[in-house]
Amino acid sequence: MTSQLRIPATYMRGGTSKGVFFRLEDLPEPAREPGDARDRLFRRVIGSPDPYGAQIDGMGGATSSTSKCVIVSPATRVGHDVDYLYGQVAIDSGAVDWSSNCGNLSAAVGGFAIQAGYVDAARAIDGLCTVRIWQANIGKTIVAHVPVADGKLVETGDFELDGVAFPAAEIVLEFIDPADGSDALFPTGHPVDMLTVAEDVVAGGTIRATLINAGVPTVFVDAEDLGYTGAELRDAINGDAPALARFEALRAAGADAMGIARTARAPAIAFVAPPIDHRTASGREVLASEIDLLVRALSMGKLHHAMMGTASVAIAAAAVVPGTLVNRAAGGGERATIRFGHPSGTLRVGAEARRTDGRWTIASAIMSRSARVLMDGHVHVPRDNC
Repeated sequence: MTSQLRIPATYMRGGTSKGVFFRLEDLPEPAREPGDARDRLFRRVIGSPDPYGAQIDGMGGATSSTSKCVIVSPATRVGHDVDYLYGQVAIDSGAVDWSSNCGNLSAAVGGFAIQAGYVDAARAIDGLCTVRIWQANIGKTIVAHVPVADGKLVETGDFELDGVAFPAAEIVLEFIDPADGSDALFPTGHPVDMLTVAEDVVAGGTIRATLINAGVPTVFVDAEDLGYTGAELRDAINGDAPALARFEALRAAGADAMGIARTARAPAIAFVAPPIDHRTASGREVLASEIDLLVRALSMGKLHHAMMGTASVAIAAAAVVPGTLVNRAAGGGERATIRFGHPSGTLRVGAEARRTDGRWTIASAIMSRSARVLMDGHVHVPRDNC
């Protein structure tokens, strides 16, 4: 018998996600570099692959929102405080996806960095501490405005985030230049495209789509074109295997049109609709007058219980550009912010759009989230997995 390895770790909620956070220097030496050793470790920490889909023998929560690991380390880029690397662990296969960011867990990185000693204590006395984060998965800057007092992270407060049961302190996130610098905001050059799919996916074999590259590459379609209202809750989609297959086919067609390879997380697929009175997953009534549009998005092949942070960036970017399906669902015209309805409630996001020589760019996207430490100490992993 071999003993388990004890690895310093912190379990944190960020936005509507949870994950296990590590300092790079605390990982076993083989896992400090990208590769199989790191992936093998993270799979075992989370409890994947799990043929039962429950992740009982790990820290994962059996949903795409809770099957996540994060590595934070001193910044390698000038003008930043820390590097942030995110791994999404598949529940069934155990595959670890390093291709994208988690916008929700981004809210926890600043606080973790302060508590881990990566940020000069003199900057974290009282008020807001600005933490500049290099998102290493996608090579982008995130600026987190983290509340602090007496040199410590402030986690409690009255900011309410739909999809999270309890209020907490507000953290404002700025996603700087969220589009992939190697590609256009609209990879096809159009705010709306026609995707060609099989007749059993969409009647007639074509469907309108907005294909945008911001936060996470995302395929937006109209709810009406799929026979939905946009107010659907998780069971209506996740309990319908043919519907999930249709969304995966649309995602594949969108990836082809965007010229990108599909991963477990990208492109995301979402459907939008004009606002209507509806009820959230908690039973709360939301009036059409309270929101600009409805959005439902799928994560790892299932309808998300709220909204992915990266998809929220894509929603904001698409909403502020006239002519996209997202902008049209919100009533059209120019705007700088938007409030959309998701299965758990509503969310307000903003974006700064610019048009130069006929080409749209997004300077930044802004949203509020919250985060807190749930547990810290050590995770225990059998040595043969390290």
